[in-house]
Amino acid sequence: MRMTYCLCVLGLSLTLLGCSSNDKHETGPKALTVPKKHQGSYPIKAVGTTGMVADLVRNVGGEHVEVHQLLGADIDPHVYKPTDKDTSRLAGADIIFYSGLHLEGKMSEMFERMASKNACIGVADLLDRKLLAKDEENAWDPHIWFDVALWSKAAGVVGEALALYDPANATTYKANLARYQKELDDLHGFVERRIAEIPEKHRVLITSHDAFRYFGRAYKIEVHGIQGISTDVEASVADITRLVNFIVERKVRAVFVETSVNPRNMDALIEGCAKKGHQVARGGTLFSDAMGEEGTPEGTYAGMIRHNVNTVVTALK
Repeated sequence: MRMTYCLCVLGLSLTLLGCSSNDKHETGPKALTVPKKHQGSYPIKAVGTTGMVADLVRNVGGEHVEVHQLLGADIDPHVYKPTDKDTSRLAGADIIFYSGLHLEGKMSEMFERMASKNACIGVADLLDRKLLAKDEENAWDPHIWFDVALWSKAAGVVGEALALYDPANATTYKANLARYQKELDDLHGFVERRIAEIPEKHRVLITSHDAFRYFGRAYKIEVHGIQGISTDVEASVADITRLVNFIVERKVRAVFVETSVNPRNMDALIEGCAKKGHQVARGGTLFSDAMGEEGTPEGTYAGMIRHNVNTVVTALK
């Protein structure tokens, strides 16, 4: 038995290290299937890749589910390479939830392969494609959590998956989901009201990478990132120069770094604006692909969103 387990972990490790994301242009959502039903003890052992996903599973799963968050604070999922400890954790999980739409670049293909035989759920992959955004290269934008109403639909995916996996507690998951979606509705309203406080001409959000497209679409604020939707592609001098010219022309007041992205490009951007006679302020630090430390307000999805919104409004208002 011990030898079999070790071989499974070794195989998972090789898959993780060898996979790459090739198809970012699927035309339709994947169907929700859960090949296995829960037959073990409680609490169910669940793994969530990012803090945002783990937070969804904790809120919907409640007391029946014990959630381990794979990626900690400040970790960039686009370029993260899993450790041996991660592969062991995944091999021992009852059910796995990942964000999907190739957010977990190095692990995406592995999760998709696992889904045919294991309870492995990509929450964004299961959303209606009509609700999703694409980048300039026609790739799906995975940063759906920045539209709180859309993230509420992702919570629905988690609720449905848990009910299929553990039908004995389906009623509880449904009740947990309803409660949490009410909280998300309230949070969505909070974001709308706060962003509306910024004068329309100043509603321009400049960030380290293009993670806030859904945020801009949902809350009527213009967004620009130095890098694209994935941080595994470096920004060019031309990218920075283009954005410098935009900031100077529009007299943008502040720019924002991200906790999970190296600030060097933002430093170059601020310096470039200064050389053109425009002093742009550091508006503060935003959480983008990772939440805050566990145990802090920003270590929850709602707390992260409130922090970001308050930071943006304070700097731009």
